[in-house]
Amino acid sequence: MIQTEALIIGAGPVGLFQAFQLGLQDIRCHVVDALPQVGGQCVELYAHKPIYDIPGIPFCTGQELIDQLLKQVKPFSPQFHLQELVSELKATEDGQWHVQTDKGTQFKAATVFIAAGVGAFVRRGLSLPGFEALLNQSIFHTAPHSSAFKDKHLLILGDADAALEACAQWREGEHAAASVTLIHRRDQFQAEPQAIEDMRQACAKHLMRFVAGQPTGLVQTQNQLTGLEILNAQGDTEVIPADAMLLCLGVSPKLGPISDWGLALERKQLPVNTETYATEARGVFAVGDINTYPGKKKLILCGFHEATLAAFGASALLRPDQKTLLQYTTTSTHLHKLLGVS
Repeated sequence: MIQTEALIIGAGPVGLFQAFQLGLQDIRCHVVDALPQVGGQCVELYAHKPIYDIPGIPFCTGQELIDQLLKQVKPFSPQFHLQELVSELKATEDGQWHVQTDKGTQFKAATVFIAAGVGAFVRRGLSLPGFEALLNQSIFHTAPHSSAFKDKHLLILGDADAALEACAQWREGEHAAASVTLIHRRDQFQAEPQAIEDMRQACAKHLMRFVAGQPTGLVQTQNQLTGLEILNAQGDTEVIPADAMLLCLGVSPKLGPISDWGLALERKQLPVNTETYATEARGVFAVGDINTYPGKKKLILCGFHEATLAAFGASALLRPDQKTLLQYTTTSTHLHKLLGVS
């Protein structure tokens, strides 16, 4: 059981800034996210796309914003628990919160901050018979290790940068697959132009191949993938031999277990008061896209504002005998000490 003053659910930009603001209040925290890396939507949906409305930053990509937020929060050393989905949130008799993840990690938290965006991002799979049994056996969302597909006949499914980057990674080099085949329903891609051109050149050089088609079935023998059945561009059924598959199909948000936690919901969002962005449950705050209130705008900068006031609210709740002071990072020696700049 991990005891903590604060637990943040969600490691997107608002969750990261929440950790920073808690740090300024001298509140240490743990952060849980279902994805294998921090960043939430910023990394999953627009890692390389421009953002123009962050105050003081005329332009940055989603990944660049996350990199800067990680650098900013580093002095406070938040503890990250990635690839873990919070499955349970229950009040304890002593007024704290018991939190458990799908991996069995348990927390006892004095305060909880739900920064889960529109819900947990879950990697898209295939709605085909036998998929679940083969997942993490011969079908993967990420390579389990650097030589996972060495000498394998590898299928890569997807149309975005991640899929084309995976093709480049596995078609050549020390740990190259025996063959690499990219599968997508049509010969159009949502990737950087240079990545698309590199893929086409690799196909022309017979370093890999691309097949347009829609997956219709998994072929397996004794719980081992042996091929993928597709409906090809000509409308014919075709089986492509393979003994490994890498899915680069992106993610989809799901409200998931949040609806089972007994918190008041309004159109799948958590109502909050705008003084501290607390929910109706004592000690539980909601910031970012997951919350709702009159005039709510789903913008990153609004989430930053919410996280700031939530941190002040948590400080007052955790230390009722101490006055929560407004201090400025420009002049406060106390904050300088916390930030490690004194």
